[in-house]
Amino acid sequence: MTWDVDFLPEADRDLDELAHSQQVIVKKAIKKVKQNPLPTNEGGYGKPLGHRRDLNLTNLLKIKLLKEGIRVVYKLIRTETKMLIIVVGIREDKEVYKIASERRIKHNI
Repeated sequence: MTWDVDFLPEADRDLDELAHSQQVIVKKAIKKVKQNPLPTNEGGYGKPLGHRRDLNLTNLLKIKLLKEGIRVVYKLIRTETKMLIIVVGIREDKEVYKIASERRIKHNI
């Protein structure tokens, strides 16, 4: 089953700000993951995040694009089989996770 994908407005802008070649790679990764976005411990592709130091990312998942150094943080909305993309960004000293935490609070997710 394929899950629907929605983006926070900020995450949509994050994607637009990437170089075109990076956008293509991110979209391809999201397309793959939406086939089975469940956490890895449930047989899916998503890597669970948690509560680390001052960032509470519990119940959020990530897609790691190692070669490109890009992270996509998302939340599953299981009642509707929907993925909500929270942030797309270059990995720079956990900045993407800090942004995810801030957006989680802002959007109450």
